[in-house]
Amino acid sequence: MFHTTITTWRRPFAWAVLGMVLCGAVLLPAPANARVWIGFGFPLVVGPPAYYPPPVYYPPPAYYPPYGYPPPQAYYPPAPPYYPPASQFAPQSQYTPYQSGQSCNAGPSVCPMDRPTAPGSACYCTTAQGRVWGRAT
Repeated sequence: MFHTTITTWRRPFAWAVLGMVLCGAVLLPAPANARVWIGFGFPLVVGPPAYYPPPVYYPPPAYYPPYGYPPPQAYYPPAPPYYPPASQFAPQSQYTPYQSGQSCNAGPSVCPMDRPTAPGSACYCTTAQGRVWGRAT
């Protein structure tokens, strides 16, 4: 008899607890507020922002030479030495292709090769119409 009484009370109690947990899970959460709190259990009160002026600086006291000395003269550092430009400007040498004795046979035009390659490999000659491809000899 005692066993049946516990069973009859256990099931409705479990449903009631489950209902309260589900209601709490739905009703209690709220959007999180982005807040940072740093402290040790008591509030740290800071005053409102305020403007603090910079410290006041006074110009240095005027210096006057003793009576009887001549007034100071302006001092200018010595000028750097003047070097005249070179008498003649020599431009750098122009690019000259490597003289390997090979030539590129590109149909109507034949031009010297700028670097050695294996005979029969692809090469090109630059013409007024653009690049013309041919074979190395």
